[in-house]
Amino acid sequence: MDPITAATHSDPYPYYASLRAGGGLVFDPQLKLWIASSAEAACAVLRHADCHVRPAHEPVPKAIADGPAGRVFGRLMRMNEGERQRCPRSAIAPALQDIDPQQVKALVRARFNEGAEDLHHGQFIGPASVIAALLGFSPAESHLISELTGDFVACLSPLSQTAQLDAAHRATGQLQTLIRERIEAPDSPLLARICQGLEADPDSLIANLIGLLSQTYEATAGLIGNALLALIRDPALRRAVMADPTQISPLLAEVQRFDPGVQNTRRFVAAPCEILGATLNSGDVILVLLASANRDPLLNPQPDVLLLDRPNRRSFSFGIGRHECPGQTLALSIAHATLEMMLEREPRWDRLTWRYRPSLNGRIPIFSDRPGH
Repeated sequence: MDPITAATHSDPYPYYASLRAGGGLVFDPQLKLWIASSAEAACAVLRHADCHVRPAHEPVPKAIADGPAGRVFGRLMRMNEGERQRCPRSAIAPALQDIDPQQVKALVRARFNEGAEDLHHGQFIGPASVIAALLGFSPAESHLISELTGDFVACLSPLSQTAQLDAAHRATGQLQTLIRERIEAPDSPLLARICQGLEADPDSLIANLIGLLSQTYEATAGLIGNALLALIRDPALRRAVMADPTQISPLLAEVQRFDPGVQNTRRFVAAPCEILGATLNSGDVILVLLASANRDPLLNPQPDVLLLDRPNRRSFSFGIGRHECPGQTLALSIAHATLEMMLEREPRWDRLTWRYRPSLNGRIPIFSDRPGH
């Protein structure tokens, strides 16, 4: 195991503990990366002004740079610094905070009641469909947009194959067309508010709406999936949560700390700097192990125990500082409503198998049902 393959290992957490014991910020000569494994190091790197989200020489991954997906990527607020990050964020973040959780719950419940949701759709298709519905799309359009978002998301991984990249470019074009048509006749308070803040830059507006959909697609799928795994692995916990659905919220809050869907993120050093006594040079790459930092005992006592009633819970899973995820509350609302509906339908727990989706930074389980078991 190494700090990258750990993301999809069956149990990377003892390994993360060994990395923390070896030093919070150390250089790995084999990977040619700095590894930030402690809470102190993660905080220092994520808040440092000279630690950027993309390398200066490659603001857009080469594999997608010449196509529609690359042009969208280049405008995403989470992949930029300065005004290209602050301006879209100032328009989108406040609007997301004002979404009523009851509206989210109603949208999720409507999809399940229509019979459209199996486990896979609830985990992957459903969350982005909720965002599309909040933006004013019809149920059929929302389902299509979520499927196209899944195609777009595939291009964001270095593991993507040529066929996936081609599909991502096609999906991006379709998403741009659908969103542009919706912007021209906005009948959604959420969309109208976001449009008002970004009306001077329509390309950035469309790109960051795609970004909102794509972040929801992956982050919420990981949160829902790892919450399901926690329930599968601990029958007592499962019985407690199913008997008292009010425990879903603390379950999700603890799972996003205990076993997050995003295990790591990267930062690229833009100028020579010193962090926690280490001298870093321009062009250096830092792998920030968010999942390891979450289990730092200096951040959370008893870090390797899943505690629903954990006091003063702290987590890096949604980021901190200028690139903190603006949709954390919304993601938790969607995951809560989805998990509640899944539990009402009582999955056949003994028939579920799973594997982690191939990834260099994500920990997203994919479930299947063993027929005849």
